[in-house]
Amino acid sequence: MPTFSELSRAAYCPRQLYYARKHDEEGPPASVAEIQQLATRYRELREADDEALAALPIERSPAAYREALDSLSRRSEWEDLCAPAETDYYVEGKDCAGMLHKILAGDPPTPTLISPGEPPDEGVWKPQTVRAVAAAKALAWEREREIPRTLIEYPAVGVVRAVPLTTRRTATYRRVLRTVRAMDGPPPRVNDDRCESCEYRTECGVSTRSLKSLLGL
Repeated sequence: MPTFSELSRAAYCPRQLYYARKHDEEGPPASVAEIQQLATRYRELREADDEALAALPIERSPAAYREALDSLSRRSEWEDLCAPAETDYYVEGKDCAGMLHKILAGDPPTPTLISPGEPPDEGVWKPQTVRAVAAAKALAWEREREIPRTLIEYPAVGVVRAVPLTTRRTATYRRVLRTVRAMDGPPPRVNDDRCESCEYRTECGVSTRSLKSLLGL
């Protein structure tokens, strides 16, 4: 059964997932856990001084970070984000399984996932959309009820984005799920901008271009 993280990686590049599985990656580095821990300290960090915030792995100035948390505190989910009903909750659905970083109390409950990065200007990144749908689907299967959305937390910048389960997002999730299920060898290379930063680009054999060649130097 694929995990949420595998589906997310496959949404970015199926071939990257193939190599990650081949090398049996153990999980994210410790630096990711440090950022994710920020999502358990929103109330404290909202009141923290510049020196305390400067020592943390945040991606905004202390003043901007406090302002972001002030804005977040005005949302209806604030209290539940600070005191969720469940944390680090493993859920197994019909088609996929994985860890929900939080489950917010409510009717229905809301699963949340914590990202160590920054969000795009609007919405969330496509791989995170697939992961969000997978999380909602798995929790819905366990609770035997519809879960209409997932939240993605970006604690390094104090931002939380909602991912409603639309028809288009669900279709994308199902397409990625089919791709992962059918994977029995290396999928086709994508050979585009994604390859430049991929840790498997040498093993994969894609032809990446240096900055000098792109500039014609």
